[in-house]
Amino acid sequence: MEEYINSRNLTYLITDSFKLIDRRLMDHGLKTAYIFCRMLELTGKYEKFEIADFAILGMLHDIGAYKTDNLNDMLKFEAKECLPHSIYGYLFMKYLSPLEEQSKIILYHNTDYNKMERVDYIYKEEAYLLNLAEKVAIYYNALGSSYDPNMFDKFSGRKFSPDALALYKRAIGEFDILHKLSSDAYREEMDEIVDYVIFSDEEKDKYLAMLMYCTGFRSESSVVDTVTTICVSKELGSYMKCTPEELQKLHYGALVHDIGMLAIPRSIIEAARKLTPEEYARMQTHVEIAENLLGDRMIPEIVEIATAHHERCDGSGYNKGKKEHEMNLLQAILQVGDTITGLVNKRSYRPALPKEKVISILLEETAKGKYNKDVVDVFVLYYDDIMDVVSRESQEILKTHSRLREQYEQVYRNLKPGG
Repeated sequence: MEEYINSRNLTYLITDSFKLIDRRLMDHGLKTAYIFCRMLELTGKYEKFEIADFAILGMLHDIGAYKTDNLNDMLKFEAKECLPHSIYGYLFMKYLSPLEEQSKIILYHNTDYNKMERVDYIYKEEAYLLNLAEKVAIYYNALGSSYDPNMFDKFSGRKFSPDALALYKRAIGEFDILHKLSSDAYREEMDEIVDYVIFSDEEKDKYLAMLMYCTGFRSESSVVDTVTTICVSKELGSYMKCTPEELQKLHYGALVHDIGMLAIPRSIIEAARKLTPEEYARMQTHVEIAENLLGDRMIPEIVEIATAHHERCDGSGYNKGKKEHEMNLLQAILQVGDTITGLVNKRSYRPALPKEKVISILLEETAKGKYNKDVVDVFVLYYDDIMDVVSRESQEILKTHSRLREQYEQVYRNLKPGG
């Protein structure tokens, strides 16, 4: 099978996607992961490729904060109200990433050492290390030249593991981690660590699907829309006799086509009114943002499919104004699939449209030269069959998303003080 994205590129695609929401949290994650990995290395327990997996966990350890917290007050949600984002991040990684076994490290990474005595978890020691690594990253960043490397010693045996503190001190001496954090030299060393990331095809698929779910941090409806677009496009591709390889490229193109929406403010995405010209122009930038993000990370065919979903056959679309002869069938299918999604799913300003209205709009726009006539004709002919499959498959995929939300409430009730 052709490699559509390599492990290194996928790792940075994940972190850079979250930077679209707020880069500060991911920059903090990178520093924390660096300290974490250097401490892990000094334990002598892990091979380089195993440390690389922990690096991903370290970079994404605060992923839950994108959903649960005010990102403008990092110190508050890290030091005072850490339970919500710890729980959500743990569940997100448990259900949506290949790191299910290690995900509880995120759940416990803000738990004091002396409260972990009765916890039975294979990666408890690693949770201790991540806890300390994160606090070092936070306070070193906040205090700069005033930072005291010994400031955590007074909490040994209470907040922090004595062994973790010893490894931290060794990392300062053997790797000069604090100087490298201040000089940004740690970024080059993180590149070297990430070079050891090795994902199987199954793991790549799971991480790419995780990117789809992360659009829910901006808007819950975005997840439903992406799932619908994937399912509609796949069904259209099957009816149009696309090869298995073409269907796979179409799947990945549909999966990442709206990743640029992570950079668009929620107030625009969920506006219950017509957008102003300025807001609409801002909304349109999501295609260019996606193109820059995907860049040369994924193979060109998939990037071209994903970034052509708002092009139109008559050249009236964006962001390049391509015409039908400049595009292939897979691009045409995703254009129709994305449009259908916008019609059959509810919007903040209107309910979902009925079958007759959906077909009427599609045929009218196709007559104006907007869409590929063959693709639209197939959809109209097989509307009921396609939408039945879409309904079943999308509901199955979204079960994971629903389960995550339900378990968040349950875990929070169990772990909150007095719960």
